[in-house]
Amino acid sequence: MNPFLQGAVLVFRDLLQEEIIRGRTLVKKTPAPSHEIAILLNVTGSVHGEVIYSMNAESAYRIAEKLMPGTDRSSIEKEYRDVLGELGNMITGNALNIFLNSQKDLDMSVPYVIDMRTQTLKVQDKTTLGLHLYSRLGMLELNIALQES
Repeated sequence: MNPFLQGAVLVFRDLLQEEIIRGRTLVKKTPAPSHEIAILLNVTGSVHGEVIYSMNAESAYRIAEKLMPGTDRSSIEKEYRDVLGELGNMITGNALNIFLNSQKDLDMSVPYVIDMRTQTLKVQDKTTLGLHLYSRLGMLELNIALQES
């Protein structure tokens, strides 16, 4: 959990100029997202599984707007998937770099952004650590379902 928390703190602080506050940590039965917009990344290597970030649509818009200043709402609505995918990529990439320092051999997939209002995401039940991260842009849910290979 800590490498992902550290990765999120770095990205929010350096890229979004936002501080995040750690909320509660939960043990869940599934990594399924709780909110409308989800970012899915698969992790492979000495540890494998899924990392799923989720947020409500308004938080997704605020983050995309911050990363695309001066862009009108209709353009943001067309491009938000790419922007949020890169956000998930950066957070997870930072976390994996922390793992690499501990001699773990890991790789991640390209992020896949899903709008749960129009798409479905099926994930297998598996023990998941859930973490809520809060900023002025909204709440980001982080679900980590990783196992040793």
